[in-house]
Amino acid sequence: MSIVIVGAGLAGGTAATELREQGYEGPVVLLGAEQHAPYERPPLSKGYLLGNDPIDDAFVHPVEWYAEHDVDLRMGVEATAVDTDAHVVHTSTGGDVTYERLLLATGAEPRRLAVAEESGVPTAYLRTIEDSNRLKEAFADGGRIAVVGAGWIGLEVAAAARTAGCDVTVFETADLPLLRVLGPTVAQAFADLHRAHGVDLRLGTQVSTADLSGADLVVAGVGVTPRVALAEAAGLAVDNGVLVDAGLRTAHAERGTRVPSVLAVGDIANHAHPVLGRRIRVEHWDTAINQAKVAAHNLAGGDEVYDTLPYFFTDQYDLGMEYVGNAGADDEVVVHGSLEKLEFRAFWLREGRVVAAMHANDWDATDDLRAAVASGDLPSAP
Repeated sequence: MSIVIVGAGLAGGTAATELREQGYEGPVVLLGAEQHAPYERPPLSKGYLLGNDPIDDAFVHPVEWYAEHDVDLRMGVEATAVDTDAHVVHTSTGGDVTYERLLLATGAEPRRLAVAEESGVPTAYLRTIEDSNRLKEAFADGGRIAVVGAGWIGLEVAAAARTAGCDVTVFETADLPLLRVLGPTVAQAFADLHRAHGVDLRLGTQVSTADLSGADLVVAGVGVTPRVALAEAAGLAVDNGVLVDAGLRTAHAERGTRVPSVLAVGDIANHAHPVLGRRIRVEHWDTAINQAKVAAHNLAGGDEVYDTLPYFFTDQYDLGMEYVGNAGADDEVVVHGSLEKLEFRAFWLREGRVVAAMHANDWDATDDLRAAVASGDLPSAP
């Protein structure tokens, strides 16, 4: 049985690895548009961008691993169309690849920011190794950096730029950074953190070209868009990502029936989560890895369910944080510890049940956070 993986990012590389590690011996083709073997993206805004970690640490494997494990890695080859009836993937090089099982791991791309591109100031996004290299070079020169968007990427870039000695201004339309994710109580701690490190944090503002005119570089961090065009053109059901069931299998858009030979994972997967009881699309490293592992088993004939709780982490200045679950800005939050000292555990409750939890600089907390979200029970303050 031949398996084709479209997308040679972290999810695609992990799926290929899991197939071989579980003993699958059939053909595996891994198609990637970038001229790189699969790599992790978090270092691009964290350790590698800061100059603390070499880029080699970001790769899933050395490039030689793929040939050694009989994985047909095709770099610089983009899938242009999928025929789910004929089980064929058409590619940018003109060759067709046939499959019996197909995994879509096409990832996401940064949203373009017209106001930045129209400002006349050099504008950068952060998604690839080349993007991170560009930022590193700019930060090394010092100068004035404008960051548009105070989400996770925007704040990590701001922290890296300040650490490198740049003057940094962050523009955000919301009243606080990360407000839609964390709610006002915890979001305020991140605002205080960046201001304490000298960031000019301009909140509740719509950035204009005039605002950006004095910058040497604008970094746009206004989110990403899942790459679903390939799946949509193939007739698969798409709605804020590719709709997949608990086993990560896709469905026909018109017929509504499952397509058991085509699975989707990572940034594009709008997943029916059996624990959360609703659909969720997660754009984080941990989801890419763990969904890819479940998908690999199902591609090889298994019938596993993906029920891992969403997880992500961030490093900004002297703050390290881990978050488990999925909450909204309107959920009640209970904090154990000190927000001012950035040493705390936070729990988000919906109808009295814990739906998410995080810690700041409390590295013994991770297992407790997972247990609280899994059970829904709020633990007592330590």
